[in-house]
Amino acid sequence: MTEVYPAMAVLGQIDPSDMATSAHLFADDAVWHYSNPNLPELQGDHVGPDGIGAFFAALAEKSRGTFRVEPVSATPVGPELVVVQSRNTLTLEDRIVTIDVVVVWRIVAGQIAEVWDIVPGQPTEVRDARH
Repeated sequence: MTEVYPAMAVLGQIDPSDMATSAHLFADDAVWHYSNPNLPELQGDHVGPDGIGAFFAALAEKSRGTFRVEPVSATPVGPELVVVQSRNTLTLEDRIVTIDVVVVWRIVAGQIAEVWDIVPGQPTEVRDARH
């Protein structure tokens, strides 16, 4: 029998392309810690559903709406944490950038309380978007 982790069910409801519809999944004081040396203007802590929504809106604007998440794996760690590996793709200026990312989610009482979004310094792949 497969064990069901409530934290995984919460994550399954998130739509990264429309974070406004996912706002109810975040605690009022949730914090999204974002570390990406390639986008220093977006680095830092984004607090609450409004702050997290503003972060994703800025990311969508910066990428001209091209930001996409392709989940690779999700591993629950105890009752509160889920470690997700994903491959994210976005267009920045004239480059299509693909980055392997690790995101650690902390879910408490059915809501997302904290997220650590860790992006390496070097992209996995960069292609010219003009072709």
